[in-house]
Amino acid sequence: MADTRQRLIDGAIATIRTHGYAGTSARTIAASAGVNQALVFYHFDGVHDLIRAACLAATRARVAPFAERLDRITDLRGLLALGRTLHTAERAEGNVTVLAQILAGAQADSDLAEAAAAALNLWITPIEQALDRLLADSPVAEWIDTAGLARAVSAGFVGLELYEGVDPAGALAALDALDRLAVLVEVVDDLGPVARRALRARLRKAERPT
Repeated sequence: MADTRQRLIDGAIATIRTHGYAGTSARTIAASAGVNQALVFYHFDGVHDLIRAACLAATRARVAPFAERLDRITDLRGLLALGRTLHTAERAEGNVTVLAQILAGAQADSDLAEAAAAALNLWITPIEQALDRLLADSPVAEWIDTAGLARAVSAGFVGLELYEGVDPAGALAALDALDRLAVLVEVVDDLGPVARRALRARLRKAERPT
């Protein structure tokens, strides 16, 4: 039973990758999984329920090894380098297509939107934890909302994965710009105590309402 359920989940992902969200049905999923389509309704509350389960299961499987590698990252440039590696792997495996299709379907399906948001949070959580750790001693830490930054980074990489399909050079330039920002943070981290105090004073001044 567990094997059949997993085959259906794998079949749903493969079907979305091949036929798109609009072309995914109990029949096409069952054909991809090599099972009778009645089993879709035996194991799940319909096609939508199966797609939601597949979305979360596939994301968990991809996040687990990524999270382990995140724990070994020691600076922001390392974090972005890992992001580039992940970006390349996701595109090569066809996961970008699946993500794009699920996000497109979620625009008109609140249940799928909830599942898609939960799947994205599986990526966001370890990134936020890594940012908290990497920026903990930075002089700019108190001005950075790591929860918001983690979501911005995740959204940026999702967008870049889609954008790369129409403008590869532009996507590469965006990634290079992120690398330069990481270098800037490293330079700030290397400032002496006097320069750090001056920087904090300028930031506080800039933060005050005019």
